[in-house]
Parts: sequence; C-alpha cells; structure tokens
Amino acid sequence: MTDRHHLLVHGGTFAAVGDGGDISGVVRGAGSPDGLFVRDARHLSRWQLTVDGAVPEALTPVADGDTARCVLVPRGGRQEPPAYTIFREQAVGDGAFVESVRVTGNRPVATTVRLAVTADADFTDQFELRSDHRTYAKTGAVRHRRILDDGVEFGYRRGEWRSGTTVTAEPAPDGVEETGTGARRLVWTLELPPHGTVELALRVAARPHGATSEPWVPVSPAAATERQLELEGEFVEGVAFPTGWPELAAACARGLADLASLRVPATGPDGEELRVPAAGAPWFLTLLGRDALLTSLFALPYRPQPAAATLLALAATQARETGAVSLAQPGKIVHEVRHGELAHFGQVPYGRYYGSVDATPLFLVLLGAYVEQTGDTALARRLEPHARAAVGWMLDHGGLTSRGYLVYRADRGGLANQNWKDSPGAICSADGTRATGPVTAAGAQGYAYDALRRTAQVARTVWDDEVYAALLEQAAADLRDRFQRDFWMREHSFPALALDGEGRQVDALASDAGHLLWSGLLDKEYGESVGRRLLEPDFFSGWGVRTLAAGQPAYHPLSYHRGSVWPHDNALLTLGLARYGLHDEARTVAHALVDAATATGHRLPEVLAGYGRDTHPEPVPYPHACVRESRSAAAPLALLTAVGGA
Repeated sequence: MTDRHHLLVHGGTFAAVGDGGDISGVVRGAGSPDGLFVRDARHLSRWQLTVDGAVPEALTPVADGDTARCVLVPRGGRQEPPAYTIFREQAVGDGAFVESVRVTGNRPVATTVRLAVTADADFTDQFELRSDHRTYAKTGAVRHRRILDDGVEFGYRRGEWRSGTTVTAEPAPDGVEETGTGARRLVWTLELPPHGTVELALRVAARPHGATSEPWVPVSPAAATERQLELEGEFVEGVAFPTGWPELAAACARGLADLASLRVPATGPDGEELRVPAAGAPWFLTLLGRDALLTSLFALPYRPQPAAATLLALAATQARETGAVSLAQPGKIVHEVRHGELAHFGQVPYGRYYGSVDATPLFLVLLGAYVEQTGDTALARRLEPHARAAVGWMLDHGGLTSRGYLVYRADRGGLANQNWKDSPGAICSADGTRATGPVTAAGAQGYAYDALRRTAQVARTVWDDEVYAALLEQAAADLRDRFQRDFWMREHSFPALALDGEGRQVDALASDAGHLLWSGLLDKEYGESVGRRLLEPDFFSGWGVRTLAAGQPAYHPLSYHRGSVWPHDNALLTLGLARYGLHDEARTVAHALVDAATATGHRLPEVLAGYGRDTHPEPVPYPHACVRESRSAAAPLALLTAVGGA
C-alpha cells in the first residue's frame, strides 16, 4: 500500500495500520485509507494509542508480515532517556482484530503511566473511500455507542441494515471517556514496578450486516498468527517445489501462503459453504469472477480445491434473467460480488455485477481443465446445466452468433471496458485514441475458442452428447478462421488489440497477444512469430512483458494498462510461449518475473511499472497496486507449469 500503511489479511478481513500501529481513518492523497475492514465496510476508523497524553514515536516501525509489531517510546531528547518502552503487536482473524500492548519501565524506581486508546467505528462503505469524488446519500442512518464494563460497543443502522463493532480489553479500562467527535477513549492508569512490565490485551469483534454467527476472536496476536500459519502450512503442504531453482520455489511458497489468507467465504448452488480466492487487498477482498478463475487455473495442477470451489460459487451466482443495471443476462458469469451497504441499497451496481465479457468463457475453460487435471467427472455432471447456459450466453447474448465474436459495450454506471484491461483508456489505438462503439477485445476471443473446445471435450466424454460436442467444435473452428482474417495486422505481423464498433482494427501492439498463445487461437506460424515479437526490447522490460509496447504514443510506464507489467498477464503469456514450443522465450520471461519477486520478498505485486531493467536495476512499483493479489500470488505456479525448474 502507499503512505506507509501495513496490511494484515485473513479471509474476508483486513486491517491497514500505520508505522506506529495506529489507525487514523484519513485518506492521504490518492492512497488507501487505514482501518479494519470486513465485508466492504470499515469497522474501525480510529485506533490511536497515547501515553501520558501524547502519541509516542516509533523506535522500530511496523514491518511487513502477518503480524504487525512495533516498538514505541515517548518523545524526548538525548539528555532524558525514555522512562518506558511500549511494545505493540497486532493481528487479524475472520472479523476480528487483536492487539497486545506491553509497557516496560526503564527506571530503577516505580513509574506511573497513563495509557489511552481512542477508538471509533464509522462503518463507511469502501466505495465511499475511493478517490473518485463521489458521494452517496444515506438517509436515516444512525450511529450509536454503548459503554461496556470492559470496553465499548459501536453500532450502525439504516433501515434494515445493521452492523456493529465491539472493543473489549483485559484488564478492563479504568474508564471510557467521550471525545466530542463520536470516538471513545479507553484509559488506564498503570503502575510499573522498577524495570517491570504491564501488559494489556485488546480485542475487536466486527459484526457486519448479514453475519450469521459471532466472529472467533483470537485471545492474542500470537494465537491469530499461529492459526494463520496453520492454514498456510496446510495449503502449502505436499506441493513439490523445484530444487534446482530456489528463487522460484520461494516465490511459489510465498504465493501459496498468500492464497491461503486470500480465501473468502462464498456459497455453492445448494447453499454449501465454500472458500474461494478473493481478487486482492485492499480494494478487492471479494469474489471477482475473472480473477478467481485465472487464479484457480494457475493453481490447478498443485491445488485443485480452489478450482472446484470457484466453479461452484460462480455457478451459484450465474445470471438467470436480464438486469439492465447489473448487466445480467441468462447464463452469464458474475464479474463482481459485493456485500456492503451501498450495494445492498442499490447505490452501486456491484452487489452482483456482470460487467465482464470474459468471465463466462473462462468459467468453461476452468471446468474443462479441472476435469482433465483431476478426472473428477461428478462436478462436470453436476454443473452441466450451468455450463450449457454459459455456452448459450456466448452464442446468443455474448455475440458469437450474431456478430461472430464476443462483444461488450461501455457501461455508463460501471466499467467502460469489460475485458481484463478494464480501465477507461486501456483499449486504444497506438496513438492513444480510445475504441468507440461495441468493442471486440482480442483476448476474449481466445478464451471463447478455448471454452468451446474444452466444453466439446466434456460434452463428448462426460455428458455423452456427441452432437453438441461437434456443434461446439465447429463453432470454435469458425471463430479461429474469422479471427485470423479480421484481427491480423499484416504490416505489423501481429494481432490487433481489438475491433471497434465499425469493425476497424484497434492497432495498439499489446500483451493481449500472449493470451492468444495461451488459448491456442493462432496458427503455429502466426503464434511463433507473435511469441518472438513479445520478447523484443519495446515489449520486454527485463522484469516482464509490458502491457503496451514502448515507443507507441499511447505508452506510459506508469499507466495501469498502457505500459505497466502485470505478473498474471506474463504468466498466461509464458504458458502460451511454452504451448507454441518457444521454450527459451518462456524461460526468459519466467526468470524475469522470478527476479522481480526475489527483489520484493518473493511476493509478486499486482502490477509493476514498465521501466526497463537496463536503466532501473530494481523493479519500480506501480503506485496504486494491490499489495496482495490472488492472480499474482498464483503466477509463480503457472511459471512452474510452463518451464518446470529450469
């Protein structure tokens, strides 16, 4: 994160704290806010420690990790050594935040210390905290506070919406004071023996709207960390990492551990409880169809459970009717699921939002790959109606029959672009001109081709429907012929990024061509030419392949989708290079990504800046990237699949 916020993540809960462990609730510039967030709402907006009425300074600031630890001292000078030292330790659980505060006296005599923690919960929806300058009316909203024997309870209601946060402490505070701002201050008068220590345990329990049970609040940060390590260990156990490439092994292990903490609750078609990969923290700790599908595909050879859970969760949320605001159409797979107040009241369209052209074909790709990898035909039989409905959407509402391709139109209330490059200016010509009218994005056609072929195989081998299988295979072959006729730019020997509403080629040279290699849409000769072109210096930064080749007017190394380097994009591309027999090129990209991971603690971020390695010997971070992102966490596993331990 930016502005020195440190992220703690567990399931659908995350906390962002400052260097000294405090939460201010302030959004700094274009950065992300701090706080404790559960199900899209901020359940702690203020958490500030003061000692003797002043904020201590960080002697050792919080470092990255699953537990936030820092060492604080009262502000002073060289002539007056601090009378005491404060050791803070914080961690999160599902719907919970816990902290241990140890105050140690540094003098040979007893010392009295007045310690206070100022707490507040504003229950702000995450969409209100984004830097898009939008405001949302919340008529009738009421907040309340109630003093407890051992802390304070914060509550919020608006119509039928109810949520709460409880703060308790052991030992109980000597008092709970009003602050004049809505926050409450828990205060203790501590008597420190000579060189002695006093410890406080603080526990925060969030009760988001719709919660069916009380959260499990760990007794201490150590207990929360132990539980987290157990979950990570279970997820990593049994995976054979490459012994000859320790850096890739470390990136795979780090990625699997992150995936363990990024799994959020979901529900299957029969109401069964599931855990699926969330897209990423801080802004997308929720189910996003495309992200969960790609993450599950990358992890499939090593951990098939996320794939099964993702398929079931997406089947349960598959659209059954048309929705103008949500962009729902029968058979379409959901793009984003939100649980917050604004989604509940329809003030944002993302409660269940279907603004994605590629989640539906990727659903079919994952189903086919899952059957091939695991031999589990029972899941394919169970999801046969959902898979047939998804194919029906591609052929009918998606546009394959009427327009020959999957097509999307900009959504004024939601996403302008509905492929993986979904920022407003991402689909553009080489000069930066944005595509207009209904857009036909190249990558989505590759997914559709793969989806048709894989579903045909499932239809033939599992559903015993040869006629349907032949129909899908013919549709795939026709799509391939059309694509190479309409998208291939002869002057560049490269496919166009998209077609605009008039059928004209959107001629930016973009990394999406690598997705076509992954899906197998291009003929061998075309595919080999494209694969080698992607390793030319204007595309390849040394840390990976840029989303847009440098030298084009549209290129910008710090643009979200017009020149940056995305690990998951490169993972797909590397799998595609290997598919076309370009193994040297695949190894080149894989080594670049692993080097980038090694430089950042073996964890790949969501996205990197597009600056070249020749002029910038360390990877330059993209300023607004998700710190933990499931597709990037799974990307090293895709590299392992593509190149082995080479």
